[in-house]
Amino acid sequence: MKPSQLKGLERLYRRRIPPDELITSDLSREMVELSREIRRQLGILVNRSGDVEYVLVGDERGLYIPELADYPLGKKLLRGLRLIHTHLKGEALSDDDLTDLALLRLDLVAALQMSPNDGQFFVQTACLAPPTLGKTPYKIEPPRPFDRFSMDFATFVDTLEKSLEKAVKGTKEVKGGEERGILISVTKLSHEEAEDSIEELKELARTAGVEVLDAVIQRPRQFNPRFLMGEGKMRDVVIRALQLGATLLVFDQELTPTQIRSISAMTELKVIDRSQLILDIFARRAKSLDGKVQVELAQLKYLLPRLTGRGVQMSRLMGGIGGRGPGETKLEVDRRRIRDRIAKLERELKELSHGRYQRRQKRVKAGLPIISIVGYTNAGKSTLLNSLTQSEVFTENLLFATLDTSTRRLRFPRDREVIITDTVGFIRSLPKSLMGAFKATLEELQDADLLLHLVDCSNPRFEEQIGQVETILAELELGEKPRLLVFNKSDLLSQLKKSDPLTFMKVRQVSRRLQAISISAADRKSMEPLIEELQRRFWPEEITP
Repeated sequence: MKPSQLKGLERLYRRRIPPDELITSDLSREMVELSREIRRQLGILVNRSGDVEYVLVGDERGLYIPELADYPLGKKLLRGLRLIHTHLKGEALSDDDLTDLALLRLDLVAALQMSPNDGQFFVQTACLAPPTLGKTPYKIEPPRPFDRFSMDFATFVDTLEKSLEKAVKGTKEVKGGEERGILISVTKLSHEEAEDSIEELKELARTAGVEVLDAVIQRPRQFNPRFLMGEGKMRDVVIRALQLGATLLVFDQELTPTQIRSISAMTELKVIDRSQLILDIFARRAKSLDGKVQVELAQLKYLLPRLTGRGVQMSRLMGGIGGRGPGETKLEVDRRRIRDRIAKLERELKELSHGRYQRRQKRVKAGLPIISIVGYTNAGKSTLLNSLTQSEVFTENLLFATLDTSTRRLRFPRDREVIITDTVGFIRSLPKSLMGAFKATLEELQDADLLLHLVDCSNPRFEEQIGQVETILAELELGEKPRLLVFNKSDLLSQLKKSDPLTFMKVRQVSRRLQAISISAADRKSMEPLIEELQRRFWPEEITP
């Protein structure tokens, strides 16, 4: 560019627009003339005070908007910036313009449509629209000659912001401090399996305190290595999330570090996957030292490969020509600290594991039978332990309500006793880092004489949950351990018979086939068949014929 053209661009920064105007006549004409001279699109980003924050120079077809670090979106519905730019050939607002409007949540986008023959030009504007199913997320106005165009911008943006806030509040009321999330599943499973998985993700989100605004399921022919789903579909989901006022995207599948970076580059919303959500729940629920150490270890192992920063080319020790001086970057220092912390936690976990081993050996020497309650999360394991032993272990209708192992004594008639332990619940797609960290806690299962496999028979997915628990037990090399199948929440079967008769019939059939005992953990009287079966297993000679 010529020095005079560069000075013209610099002058644009010193311009100021009255708050009640979109753009002044002098500034618009100056932009049009300069754009025609340099033969490139020219744009400005203006804040609500009327100050020009950014001057953008593109090519003939469009321009690139930089990262707007000084104007973060946060939980706001509009960014507080408007884009005004020239169109050299008088073309209408493009798809790129409208995508920028929706993704960046700009107050407004305006195109100064230049005529190639004379000095006259038109102005066309577009703004965001309240979320309406099936309609575009923006409203486009027809072009008007600039000398006939008028807009009270301050009133316009105030009205727009209020209408967007009203629409968002009308979807769901969110308690203070809660996140608002969109759930996303990209899978090749059948539609029914995908629906089951997303329902479970909704329960995980509820447990983590996330208000679910919407759920998206896509079943592509092949996965996109960058975005998991197609880039266009990903943009649509992000725009929908921004429309609804979401603060994070939750994927049902585990994302690779590359996918997290690619999606995060597209939006300022937080991006997490199922594993991260489960780790967050575990971090909230861990109360004992064992649990806290194991959760932190799992989180660090999950974080380490996903730790990234800018300037990756300088992320290692360098030397020689062109490489002297940088030394270690902040990224490498962070990685080294995480590795050191992981090593320290693993040593601490070994010490805690040794303490647990000694306590288990004392129980084994006492000669008392050991029963471990296992099962899918929220099957009622802690409630059963409380009812059998009259304890007060924390219970709640949430996934992973209790995380730490609890051990109690259960007394039978004729002064007989067993030791009964409650373990952490299982779930499908349990993060590998978490599975590895919790092997120490699940050592309790190795010494068990009997595994009490508790199943929530009121759950439509109970058969699949039984299979998931069996798979995890096999991974823990506990497949040969004696077990007793117990169907819990039998008091809900009468409701299930009315609401879902097919599932009710399936429960009856599976119960007979697997010889399961039906109980209600909340009703101690219903557990007499279970207590009799336990007596028969451990002291068969004392059972009267």
